[in-house]
Amino acid sequence: MRIALFQTQLAWENSEINRVFIEEYFLNEDESFDLLVLPEMFTTGFTMNPSAIAETMEGETISWLKQLAKKKTCAITGSLVIKESDNFYNRMVFVFPSGEVQFYDKRHLFTLAGEDKVYTKGTEKIVINYNNWNICLQVCYDLRFPVFARNVENYDLLLYVANWPKPRINAWDTLLKARAIENMCYTIGVNRIGEDANQLEYPGHSQVIDFLGNQVLNCENDLGVFIINLDKQIQFEAREKFNFLNDRDDFSLI
Repeated sequence: MRIALFQTQLAWENSEINRVFIEEYFLNEDESFDLLVLPEMFTTGFTMNPSAIAETMEGETISWLKQLAKKKTCAITGSLVIKESDNFYNRMVFVFPSGEVQFYDKRHLFTLAGEDKVYTKGTEKIVINYNNWNICLQVCYDLRFPVFARNVENYDLLLYVANWPKPRINAWDTLLKARAIENMCYTIGVNRIGEDANQLEYPGHSQVIDFLGNQVLNCENDLGVFIINLDKQIQFEAREKFNFLNDRDDFSLI
């Protein structure tokens, strides 16, 4: 599968500016790909003010994503703030070229920033199937919780979108590699760059790690669309050879 990582800065709490910027950059990309990955809260930045910027699943951004996915004949994923039944969610949507939308609500809310005070956490782990790849959707702080991400579903790709700041970027680099190794799967992390309204700096470090923990793509701190081809057959052969996943523990989450 051919995947594009879009490492970008984000205008603070301004969905229209972010949509226009993403669309212009996206449509000017000549290379084709199957999936475009955007950062966490790609329309607003990591805001704790959901009442001012929340959208619905019938809102402008979802409609825009459907049009964009259809126009480029690819899937698009990333998270945004969604209001549903008087609750706010940090929701990672996955928009198929057909216009179908599946989603995952962030389970581990970032208490250090008070995310748990204004957002409702998700309860389900979501693995979606696209182009015969099983893809596990995760958001930012989820990266610190390996039990939730544990590959008991035999998924093929573990995908994180984030607003991960510079002071803790070493944890981001280290944990992405750990998740790839322990789950024997390609692991992708897409982080933003730039500075937000809280004067937090985001250094990027979007990357792709393979099933043995090798970094196969590093976006460093550059703005742009970075494209990579992933080969599921090579991953399958490695799993057959080493059999590490066969020795995993059985458990259930409460």
